[in-house]
Formats: sequence, C-alpha cells, structure tokens
Amino acid sequence: MKHLSFLSKLTLFAFVISTLPVVFIGSFSYLTSSSEIQKNVNKSKMELILQINSNVEHKLTTVNQTLNQVVNSSVLKKALNNPLNVTDFILYNDLRNEIRNMQSFDTKLEDVILLNQRQNWMIKNSGLYRLNEYKNYEQLSNLMNVPDNTSWVLNPSSLFYSEESINVTGCDYSISLIKKLPTNKLQKYGLALANIPACSLQDFINSEVDPLDSIIVLNESGTILLHPDRSMIGEPAQKGGFADLSLVSDLNKPSGQFKTVMDKKDYSVTYLRSQLNGWIYLSVTSIESLTKESNKIGTYTLYVCAVMLLLSILFAWLGSRRMYSPIERLLNQMGLRRPGIKSRHTDEFQFIGEQVHHLFQSKSQLEKEVSQHIRQVRTFFLTKAFQGNVKKRELLEELEQYGYHTQMEEWKTMAVITLSIDFSEDTSYEKKDLHLLLFAAHNMIEELVPPGSRLAPVIMDHAVVTLIGSMEGNAEAFHRSLYSLTENLQQEINNYLKLQVSIGLSLPFHSFDKISIAYREGLEALKYRITLGKGIIIQYENINSGKHYLNLNYPSHTENDLMDAIKLADTEKAKELLHKLFKCIFALGLSPQEYQIPLTRLLNNILIMMQESGISLNQIYHVNGSLFEELTDLHIVAEIEDWFWSMVILPMIRIFHSRQNAQYHNISEKIIDIVQHDYDKDLTLEECASRLHYNANYLSSVFRKETQYYFSEYLAMYRFKMAKKWLEETDMPIKDIAARLRYNNSQNFIRSFRKQEGMTPGQYRDNASSRAQGGTG
Repeated sequence: MKHLSFLSKLTLFAFVISTLPVVFIGSFSYLTSSSEIQKNVNKSKMELILQINSNVEHKLTTVNQTLNQVVNSSVLKKALNNPLNVTDFILYNDLRNEIRNMQSFDTKLEDVILLNQRQNWMIKNSGLYRLNEYKNYEQLSNLMNVPDNTSWVLNPSSLFYSEESINVTGCDYSISLIKKLPTNKLQKYGLALANIPACSLQDFINSEVDPLDSIIVLNESGTILLHPDRSMIGEPAQKGGFADLSLVSDLNKPSGQFKTVMDKKDYSVTYLRSQLNGWIYLSVTSIESLTKESNKIGTYTLYVCAVMLLLSILFAWLGSRRMYSPIERLLNQMGLRRPGIKSRHTDEFQFIGEQVHHLFQSKSQLEKEVSQHIRQVRTFFLTKAFQGNVKKRELLEELEQYGYHTQMEEWKTMAVITLSIDFSEDTSYEKKDLHLLLFAAHNMIEELVPPGSRLAPVIMDHAVVTLIGSMEGNAEAFHRSLYSLTENLQQEINNYLKLQVSIGLSLPFHSFDKISIAYREGLEALKYRITLGKGIIIQYENINSGKHYLNLNYPSHTENDLMDAIKLADTEKAKELLHKLFKCIFALGLSPQEYQIPLTRLLNNILIMMQESGISLNQIYHVNGSLFEELTDLHIVAEIEDWFWSMVILPMIRIFHSRQNAQYHNISEKIIDIVQHDYDKDLTLEECASRLHYNANYLSSVFRKETQYYFSEYLAMYRFKMAKKWLEETDMPIKDIAARLRYNNSQNFIRSFRKQEGMTPGQYRDNASSRAQGGTG
C-alpha cells in the first residue's frame, strides 16, 4: 500500500477537522428539532387526556352524587322494607320519580336499577319485576359480592335489558356505579346500579381530536372501557393489539409517556392514571406522523451540510498547500527531492528527523556521559566528606559546585541520618542481598525526602547515609520534623520491602564542616542495636549525654569493637574482646620494649574515649601517679591484661552502666508518670512515644529492660490496681468503673477481673467490705 505524503495527510486532516463541526451542527439541529417536536406533541397529548379525564370524572362524580341522594332518600328506605305489591302503587310511583330525576342527557345515565333480595323485587325503567323470576337473576345477585371499595364496574348490557326485544342502549357494555343497600346497616341485601353505556364515553371526548390519535380508556384491571373500535369494549388490552400497554399497570408514576410497537409500527403512548377510580387514559400516536416535519428539517439540513462540506474541501486543499510550502522548501534544501532519495523515505519528516537527530546525537550522548560521571563524582565527594577527608574550604566550594548553593544559604540546622538493614529469621532476604537492599533503600530515600531537604544519599559502611537540613532554627521543632521524617522512612520501607531497618540520628549542628563528626555519631547510635533490638530509631543525644563525638580514628577493628562494648556496658563482650586483642598483640613476636607501643596506644585510646564520653580520670583512678608509669612496670601478659581489666576497663563499664540505668530509669519514670495520669484514656505506647519524641520500638525495649514488663502489661496492672481501689473505697457502679478504664462493656471488665483475681468485681467488693467490718469489730 502506497504511503501518503505529509501534504496528503495535512489535507485529509484539515478536511476531517472542518467536516466534524458541520456534521455535528447538522446532526445536532436535526436531533434537537425532532426532540422539540416530540416534546411539544407529548405535551399536547398530555393536556388532551387531562381534559378528557376531567370531563369524564366530572360526569361520573355527578352521577355518584345523584345516586347518593336516591339511596339516602326516605322513599327508598321505606321501599326497602316493603314487598311492593299492587297495593303499594303510590310508593312505587314515588320511587320511579326519584329514579327519573337522576337521568339526564348531560350525564348519559341510561338507567337506574334497584334490587332488593330480601323483598324479592327489582325496579328499572321498564317496570317492577320479581327478582327471582328475572332471567339474569343469578348474575345480578352475584354483584352483591363486588368488593365495597369498587365503585364503577363494566357489565354486559344484556344483564339489565334481557326482557326487551332489542338493546335499547345500542351498546354491548354498560359501566355501572354500584352501591349496596341499605347504606346505614352492616348487612346488605339490596343494590342500586346507575348504568352508563360504555359507548357514551366517546361523547365526553372533544370531537376535534386528531384522527391520528386513538383515545383508549382502561379500568384498573386492564379491561377496555373506550376504544375507537366498539367491538373491543370489554376485551383485555392485549387482545386489541396493545400488548405493551399492560406495562402501564406496572408504572409507579401517575402519568407519563413511553414508546411501544403495534403491528410492527412504532407508537408513542401518553398515559394518565385517574386518582378517582384508577382508570387509565391513553393517547396512542403514530411516531411516523410525528416525524414528518422532522424529515423536512433533516432534508434541508442535509442540503446545507453538503454545500458546507464542499466549501470545506476547497479551503482545506488551499490552506494545506499554503502551510506545506515552508516544509517543501526545507526538504529541497536537504536534498529530499533529489532522485534516489525520495524512494527511500516514506515520510518527509523521517528525513528531517534523521538529519536533526544526527546533529544532536553526539551532543546528547556526551551530556549523558557527563551527567553520569558528575553523579559518580558527587557520590565519591560526599563519601569523602562524611569520612572527614575534605578540608572545610574545599567542602563548601564542592557543595556549591554540585548544586547545593540554596541549601548552604538557607539551612540553619542539620543532622546526619544513617540507615542500616536489620536481618531477622522471618525475613525472606539473605545476607547476600544486602547491597541490593541498600540500593533500594537509597532510592526510597531519594523519593520520600524532598531534594531541598537533603543531600544526595550515599551507601558506605553497610549503611545509607544522608544529610538532612532545615531552615528551622528552633532545635525542638527541627527535632520533631526529623523524628517524623525518619518514622515515615522506616514505615514506608517496611511496607514496600517487608524489611526492618534501624536509623541512627546525629546531634543537630549548624555548620557543614561538622558533617564528618555527625556521620560518626550516626554510626555510634546504630551500634546500640546490640542491646535495644532491631527496627528502632536511635538518637545519639540519648547515648552520649548530648555531647558531640570527638572525631579521632584508630585503625584496629578489634579495638573499636572493644570501645563499643565498653560504651554499651557489655561486660562479657568487653572481657572477651580484651583477651582477643592481647592475643593478637602478643602474637607479633616483638621485643619487650616494642610491646610498650601498642599497649600505650591501647591505653591512650581508652583514655581518649573516656575523655570524649565525659568521664574524668579521678572517677576510675584514685591513686596519685600515672597510669602509663604503672603500665610500664608490668612485665607479664596475664598481669598486664588483668591490670587493664581491673584498673581501667571495668571501672569505665560500671560508669557507662550507671549512665544507661539512669537514662533508662528516667525514660521509664516518664512513661510511668504518663500511665498514672492518663490511665483512664485511650493510651498507647505510640502516644507515649509521640509525647516523649522517641521511637516506639526504642521505648518498648527501654521500658521492658527497666521494669521487666511490656507497656501493655504495666498499663493493665495499673488499671486493675485503680479498679480494686475504687471497689474497696467507693460505691461506684461496676459499669462506670469499666467505662473509666476504657473497656467496651462491663462484661469484658468482669471477665478480665475474674481472670486476674479469681473472683468477680462484685465478690471482691463484698470481701473488702467484710474485711473492713471485721477490722472495725
């Protein structure tokens, strides 16, 4: 298939664009006009059947009122108790006059029939009859079974005129208004029927009704009362070809329109349900007759649209040629029109795109490579900065060069966070996945923390490290925001990676040159996972009395582990590491004088660490003299190791242990204070962590270590303590005690109390009362 040129595509596009409005406007005009015509016709049909309904109901109401006058008259009441023999001619004549007064040309009332089963007589226009001798006696008697709430009933006319030689009404059916007699007694034995020929309903309809309309009236059971074909009166609506008209009986609305198909033609039906007697008035109109005017409008619209389409094609062609001329000149300049070139390119823009792409390809590739190198160099620079291998002046210059100029000007408070992966037995990851998981955590930090609030995160020392900054100068506000950020990081990583992480927070600082110290503080904080467990957020200020870490390096990994064990007050670990360290030192085969160098460096490092942690020499060494001189006087390995342990390390461990206990005790005291004040509220460990600005897992570890209880256990114990106090000292109802202690209902409280104390709260109160009375006695 031959590909279209851009000019052809442009012309086709312009044609389509210009055609759509024409088609839309034409279709909209036609549909709108047809809809308006349909709407107006439906409205007129509704007004018509409203008028017909009003006329019919007016006549029926008049008949009902006049019949009420007859049935309540003294003449009829007297006649109901009389057998109407030959001697009762005057009473019969008065009764006939009452009946004749009801009949009028206006109401089309043909006949009024009175039945009396008890006295066995029937009166109508043709005279007085003995009811049991009348031909249709049984059918007339069955009308006594008509429900009381039924007023107008369709009956065959032959039921009432069987003795006449011809049907005087000229109609096969009559609509009868039935009233049971006597009206003022519960037991009915008579009937009053006012008969209107069903055919006479046509006289109530305006004679100017459009012959295209078929006015149909149905009673509440769907039987035809009025139809253009008189032979259909008395038949079900379905039999007359109006099968779908039965749907009207299922409609909830009192009036409306719907469409139906009769004899394979579409019709619009407007219906109205009478509130007086439940009759349904329908106006059936052929949709074909409604759309004649719409078809004329559609024809005119089609002609106009055709002319507009021809004009659109012309303007589309001329406009496309004019817009294409600059492209054609450009193609000529690039040589696309030369023989042999056009055949290789199916699209003019393909050649232009190739040429432009060729021009920028080398430039884009170079920029991409430079961008990747810049990212790598930035990561290398930040790693050096965190390790303290960059001078202050170079640090500031490099940060500005890598695009952190805004942060340098706006940040007032900063802190370093170090994030480490916590592996556990229930995780699906293995140790070999560490680097991949760190990379995933690195990417999540980049996504979750806005670039304006951090430096680029880097992976070093098996942790993800980044610097967080804020324009907030208030330390407390910065502390809250930093804590909230790390909580969110920890939660999101757990949600997406199903992995626990621990986060170490450095002390806040205000100058970029403190970045290396803050990094060491973050790593130091992470080391406390050994005692506090996994998945926690550790703040350096909680482990070093709020003082910054002194950035001194010592190359031996074993010595660093020993320092960590001393700080964590881990006696067994420290003793093991000291022995391991001495084993390594004295395995070197040095001279006695050379052994003094590593031993002196070890002592020096320990003393530096002691000084950094705020411990004075007097706290561990009470003798006048020098530790270094004592060390020099020792010559046996076991003696030297024991001296280090007993004189230096163990005293320091005791001091760190005391500090930890004091800190943990302080935190535990704060939690206990919260419990004692707010035990009657919906208190949780997370609420306590939010108030104290600590991680919930950290608080849980500290509280359990200090009190030997979980937080929930302690809260439950204190609430039971208060419950027993109230049971002993007050008359407070048990349900009120349960409510104050945040139980959902008193039954849960009673069940828990019985499990705890072995008795119900009521029994406990009775026992307490008995003990009190016995003590008084």
